[in-house]
Amino acid sequence: MTPAVTAAVLLAAFTHAGWNAIAHRITDKLVGFTLIAGGGLLIGLVMTPFVAFPAARAWPYLLASAVIHIAYNLLLMRSFQLGDFGQAYPIARGTAPLLVTVLAAVFAHEVPDGWAAAGVAVSCAGLTGVALWGLRGRRPNWAAIGAALATGGTIAAYTVVDGLGVRASGSSFGYIAWLMAAQGIVIPVYAAHRWKGELIGVLRPYAKLGLLGAALSVAAYTLVLWAQTRAELAPVAALRESSIIVGAAIGAVFFKERFGLPRIAAAGLLVVGIGLMLHTG
Repeated sequence: MTPAVTAAVLLAAFTHAGWNAIAHRITDKLVGFTLIAGGGLLIGLVMTPFVAFPAARAWPYLLASAVIHIAYNLLLMRSFQLGDFGQAYPIARGTAPLLVTVLAAVFAHEVPDGWAAAGVAVSCAGLTGVALWGLRGRRPNWAAIGAALATGGTIAAYTVVDGLGVRASGSSFGYIAWLMAAQGIVIPVYAAHRWKGELIGVLRPYAKLGLLGAALSVAAYTLVLWAQTRAELAPVAALRESSIIVGAAIGAVFFKERFGLPRIAAAGLLVVGIGLMLHTG
């Protein structure tokens, strides 16, 4: 985890929280995710002539990731329909890093050293604190929690699949371009079928906001994929989920959801975890 990789992943965390906030802000979730997925599709197609074509050995990973990302978007859309942003987002993102640590050890043979493992554990403690704070003082919405947990499982799965795929591709930009094109078609096609001739009219009021979300989404994941070619998967995953703190702040400022001292403490733990992951011994 060099300073350059750390900076890239932290920037990805900000942009990721931003596009998720936009997705939550658009009341009709199908409208929001249609614009974001469709915008990602367009960006990916525009990129393809200017980037290297992914190596053949990367394509099984890329296609598997596209399927997982479709499931992720559907589950994330469902969790935003059922729960508050400040609850659904932290649970979905906070469950992923520990799963990535296990999956990376099994499939990528990346067993973190003591400092990195401690950093991941401390960061996850902070992320879990944010998630639990989102549940305080209310009756748990188990459907929303279940959807958010399932979303976290897909995040862990595509993180490891893409980490292996982008390393095999020979080009992080080529990989992201074709991934956006492959995964971005399903939701817009479904929306076009559902709304038929009304598609443009339904999307138009939110087009600018949704396309901004698409640009932020592509930027966030491009940064993460680049980082995964230069660092182990588990620390990148844990650091990326600092977006939870950003998301909590967005929820407090724009959605009038409480931030509170526990979230400040969680942010402090996250900073300590980052310091441990950057420790060079």
